[in-house]
Amino acid sequence: MAFRFFAVPSHRLVDYPQSLPVDERLEPDLPPVPEAVERALTGTEFRDMRARDRLRALLQGDRTPTLGAPEAGFGPSAVFAQPPQDLPALLRLADELDGLARREAGERALVWKCGDCGARYAVPVALVRQVSIRCERCGTPVELNATRSLGEEALIDPFQGAVNHSRRELAAFFREAMARGWPVLVSEDQRVPAKPGPSA
Repeated sequence: MAFRFFAVPSHRLVDYPQSLPVDERLEPDLPPVPEAVERALTGTEFRDMRARDRLRALLQGDRTPTLGAPEAGFGPSAVFAQPPQDLPALLRLADELDGLARREAGERALVWKCGDCGARYAVPVALVRQVSIRCERCGTPVELNATRSLGEEALIDPFQGAVNHSRRELAAFFREAMARGWPVLVSEDQRVPAKPGPSA
């Protein structure tokens, strides 16, 4: 299920099929990978249920969402969290998301670049020692000296990086929406074809 989180002031809410205003809207900067955003919420809870289950219940449950869509191609919106009553639960969810992003950040590595061809080399911090290697692309010697590295970064697969980015963005978004006192809305992206379920 592809969905979109956003927040608008309560006084700007309209009913579906109207679109919600764009001039006063807060949205997280999420990667364009719906699976990463959905996986970012895996293992988190909002109130007494899993966050992903709450999304499904709001968007695909018995009660159809009634608020305006964020833009064309999206279904009606539902309120995911409403201040002030949902403030503590949403802040706990934001803390959970930040904690998961930290725990699954991946091993840290120092990075070097070949001076001739620009090939990048990353060595886990625990394994770094001063050594000279030949560049695999051009054969130029590359000094792997900790003081000459380009810096430190996480050794992580790109999908997990997108998941962790989504977690950090959602956490910051939830906190900002609650600080402004705006309801957090969610809408299903109807432009993305649904994956077929198991056949009976």
